[in-house]
Amino acid sequence: MKEELYYLKPNVVFEPLIGRWYAWSHLISPATAAMNVVGRHLKIMNSYIQAPQIHAAAVLNPKMLGGPFMDYGTPKVEEIRKLKEETITSQSSLIRMAEAIKELNAILEKEASGFSLESLYEKVPEILRGYVELNYDLNNRPSFRFFEPLLYKSEFYNKKSQSVALWVTENDERPFCLSTPRLDSPEILHLNISFDHPGIDVLSKMKRTPGSINEIAALLGVQEADRALFDSFFTKQTYPAYSKYEGLAVRMRYFGHACILIETQGISILVDPLISYYGYESSVSHFSDVDIPDEIDYVLITHNHQDHILFETLLSLRYRIKNIIVPRTTAGALQDPNLKLVFNEAGFKNVIEIDDMEAIRFKDCVITGVPFTGEHSDLNIQAKTCYHVAVNDFTFLFVADSRVLEARLYEHIHRMIGDADVIFLGMECDGAPLSWLYGPLMPEELPRDKDQSRRLSGSDFKKGIHLVNTFHPKEVYVYAMGMEPWLEFISTVRYTAASNPIVQSNLLIEECKKRDIMAERLYGEKEILYQYSQEPALQEALKG
Repeated sequence: MKEELYYLKPNVVFEPLIGRWYAWSHLISPATAAMNVVGRHLKIMNSYIQAPQIHAAAVLNPKMLGGPFMDYGTPKVEEIRKLKEETITSQSSLIRMAEAIKELNAILEKEASGFSLESLYEKVPEILRGYVELNYDLNNRPSFRFFEPLLYKSEFYNKKSQSVALWVTENDERPFCLSTPRLDSPEILHLNISFDHPGIDVLSKMKRTPGSINEIAALLGVQEADRALFDSFFTKQTYPAYSKYEGLAVRMRYFGHACILIETQGISILVDPLISYYGYESSVSHFSDVDIPDEIDYVLITHNHQDHILFETLLSLRYRIKNIIVPRTTAGALQDPNLKLVFNEAGFKNVIEIDDMEAIRFKDCVITGVPFTGEHSDLNIQAKTCYHVAVNDFTFLFVADSRVLEARLYEHIHRMIGDADVIFLGMECDGAPLSWLYGPLMPEELPRDKDQSRRLSGSDFKKGIHLVNTFHPKEVYVYAMGMEPWLEFISTVRYTAASNPIVQSNLLIEECKKRDIMAERLYGEKEILYQYSQEPALQEALKG
C-alpha cells in the first residue's frame, strides 16, 4: 500500500542549540563562542547552582528582564550541574581557547610597548599559534587578529555540539534565550544534528508539501523510542497556502521587529527575518510563516545582533532563500566575526557580502549598502550595514538600529543615493550597556560608569528627524522596537507610555505628521501597496 503523506504542523518550533544554549552567531564563530562559554554560560550555571533562589526571584522582577538569570518554573539544580559537567568536557577546547585569549591579551598589555612584535610570537599561547597575527594600531596600541577561516577547520569548531529542539508552541511565552539553556523535557525532541544537515530543509518543506514521516525520521536519525513524540508533530490537516503576489505595485509587509517583506510581481526581498509561527491564538494580529513566499530572492541582514540574525527563522527558510546578503568584514577581530563564514557553516551556500555604498543590481531593483553607525558600544565593528532598496524609481531606506553620530555622514550619502520615499528607523534609544552583549569578550570588566555610557542605542528624536530632513521621505516608520510578544524571549523589552524610546518615537511621529509625512510606529502587522514606474504596458494597466 502507498504510504500516507503528512504535513509538519505550522506551530512546530525549530530551536537551534549549541551545547543546549540558544544558537546565535557568536556561538557559531569559534573565538566568540569560546568567550561566551566561559564568560556567559559557565558563569550563569555556577551562579544558578550556588543560589537558584536568587534566579527564581529575579525572573519575577520586570526590571531584571534580560539579566543573567535562569528562568525555570521548578528548580533544576541537578540538571544544570550535569550540563555544566558536560560543558566542561565537550567544550574543553573552547574553554582552553578562552583562557589562551585572555593570556595573550595580558602578554600584549605587558610586553608590547611600541617595538617590533615579532619576538612576541614565541610567547603566544601554544593553542593559538598559527591562528593569530599580532599588530599595533596607529597609536601604537597592541592587539591581534584571527585567521578566522582556519578556526573553522580546527579543534575549536565542533559541529557535534549543535542540535535542534523540536516542540509545539501554543503561545509566545519563552524564557530569555541568552540566559536559560534548553533542558530535557517530555514534550521536546532533541535532534543531535548539525545546522548544515540536509534533513532540516526536508523537514521545513513539509510545512507546505506533505511527505513521508518514516523517511524524514530516518533522515534525521530519530530513535524508535522518540517516534511517538516525533509523529505527533505531523498532521493530515492543510493550512492556508501562500498566494504569490501578482499585483502591479510594490507590496510592503511588516512581520514584527525589523522584519520587512518587499514584493513585486518578479522579486521578493526579506529584511532581517524573524517570523512568528502559525496555528495558535495570539493577542496580536500578525503575519506568520504561512505568509512568506515559496522562493525568497534576497534576504538582507543588517547587523550581527541576536534579534536581527535569528537562526530559528533562517534555518527553517533556508531551502527557500536564493541569496542572502550580509555586511562584509575581514578584520579578524574578536568582536567582529565574519558573517559569511558563520552562514556558510550553518549550511547557507549562497551568501553575498556587501560593502558600504556597494550596489547589487538585478531586474528592476538595486540594493545598496549604506553606512551603519552607532548601536555597537563604540567597538570597532564592520559587520553592519543599512540598506537602500530601489524598485525602479521607488525607494526604501532601512536604517535598522543605526544611531546618527555624525550628521554630515548622511548628507554625504544623500548626495550619492538621493531622497528615499520610505524610511524604516529603529528608535530603541536607551539600549543595554556594552557588557550585556559584549561583556564576555572583554579581557577585563569595564567600570560601571563607562559601561553605562557605552550603550547599544538607536536613534532618538533629534537624530531621527535629521534623517527626515536629509532624505525627505513621504513616509516614516519606526520599527525594530522589540515590542511584539513573540520577540520577548530574544529582546526582553516591555515599554510603558513613559519609556524614553516611546516618548522619543512619539515626538518623531508627531513632527512628521505636522509636515504631512505619513508616520507610524509599527506593531504586529502592516501591509502597504506602493505604485512605481514600470514598463509602458504596466503603466497603462495601472492607469486603467
